[in-house]
Amino acid sequence: MSEDQDDIILSELDDDELVPQMFDDLYDGLREEIEEGVTILLGRGWTPYDVLTKALVGGMTIVGNDFRDGILFVPEVLLAANAMKGGMAILKPLLAETGAPRVGKMVIGTVKGDIHDIGKNLVGMMMEGAGFEVVDLGINNSVDAYLDALAAEDADILGMSALLTTTMPYMKVVIDTLIEKGLREDYIVLVGGAPLNEEFGKAIGADAYCRDAAVAVETAKTFVARKHNSGAQA
Repeated sequence: MSEDQDDIILSELDDDELVPQMFDDLYDGLREEIEEGVTILLGRGWTPYDVLTKALVGGMTIVGNDFRDGILFVPEVLLAANAMKGGMAILKPLLAETGAPRVGKMVIGTVKGDIHDIGKNLVGMMMEGAGFEVVDLGINNSVDAYLDALAAEDADILGMSALLTTTMPYMKVVIDTLIEKGLREDYIVLVGGAPLNEEFGKAIGADAYCRDAAVAVETAKTFVARKHNSGAQA
């Protein structure tokens, strides 16, 4: 902790000062300060949903934008995401109790035969930072693992990652299986990974290819909003 940080006593800040300070603390990856800030706001009568959206998601939006624009890099974003997780650990049980509206739910995992997960982990953290619920299946996932999780979790989004050219085609196997079972329209399918590109995403029938975590968040928000709007009109 820096000397400057020592000078700031979070509990002495009013709400209008505390929230911007939490943005700064998230940006700097200060987990303990974020946990303290969340606790203070809850103690002042903030709803868990307001703490999530106004303090944490607000701060992570800045992180995501700067990551997209090349101002922040992966190690710094991982630190910020870790700080976010500290705040989320406090809020998750409270959000469940209050039945807060959810942005959406994502099942994410690296495909069968592939054991790379740094990019996937970053996407998962950034999605949580944007207010999504994320179920991370880890690495080396079969079709059945994805389908079982999608059904069990009542998910909106399937995210698949691959870092090897040899495992990329397995994404199409998963999507083709969803089509065969008549489930393709039930889910937004996002794919990513270093060897992929937009043309590949289209060719295998994914809804979108996301080149990095910041793009994944923006894309997911757009598709979920569209899905909710079409559902409301139906």
